[in-house]
Amino acid sequence: MNDTPPDGWLDANLANWEERAALHFDAKEYDLTALREGRGRLYSIEEAELPDVSGCRVLHLQCHFGRDSLVFAQRGAHVCGVDFSPTAIAKAKEIAAEIGLAERADFFECNLYDAPKVVPGAGEFDLVFVTWGTIGWLPDVQQWAQIIAHFLKPGGQLYFADAHPFSLVFDDAAPPMTEGFPGLYAPYMGAPLMIDSQAVDYTGENAALGGVDHWWDHRLSDVIGAVIGAGLHIRWMHEHDAIPWPMFKQLVKADDDMFRWPDKPWLPLSYSILAEKP
Repeated sequence: MNDTPPDGWLDANLANWEERAALHFDAKEYDLTALREGRGRLYSIEEAELPDVSGCRVLHLQCHFGRDSLVFAQRGAHVCGVDFSPTAIAKAKEIAAEIGLAERADFFECNLYDAPKVVPGAGEFDLVFVTWGTIGWLPDVQQWAQIIAHFLKPGGQLYFADAHPFSLVFDDAAPPMTEGFPGLYAPYMGAPLMIDSQAVDYTGENAALGGVDHWWDHRLSDVIGAVIGAGLHIRWMHEHDAIPWPMFKQLVKADDDMFRWPDKPWLPLSYSILAEKP
């Protein structure tokens, strides 16, 4: 990214996520029943694409309160989770202790860009895992990719999945061009930064959110270019007609708890990348 992010962007986003974290512990979308019963699962896209992690060292960046981190620990990995929300990290440590996984799960509170100074293990991780609603909160994906390369060992892999930037051009709040579809919201080739206020959380919890969030809609070429520029080899990129949350009101929930278009897969809703450090 060439544009300098506005002053206060990080503090504003942290305040936003501190509010969200307090809501998410009891939200239905983040139900911990399966994890507490020893059968935690990731979303179906990740389950289909990820290799066995038993015996691996996994770094989970922007881990929130560690639900997915602890799924890896449950499957025999040693996991380091990183997030900038003190509320979320405190909860992650509490849950890890509660379900007996504290010895296989370490959690670090820090801004992602500070992770190389805070998190031990440069060049030691088998897998860096980054999924769902992550890089949009970051202004600089080139530095993000360099940090991932910093932590991966030779032969180690990045697994990344997130909303597809093509679909982020649209939003339910914009006037629809065609009945039954979201309207144009932000140009794909335009300025990537959006500053907005969110009245309620994406989980549907009714508590009002204060302040504003700063979001960068990184183009597909920017993300792929950043990964390649960090010296990682992209093994594959997949586009998907599903996403874990109701991005648009037109989407319908399928049997695998993913949301899809009701008739035809009009646009990709998400994408995933597997890249490897030589």
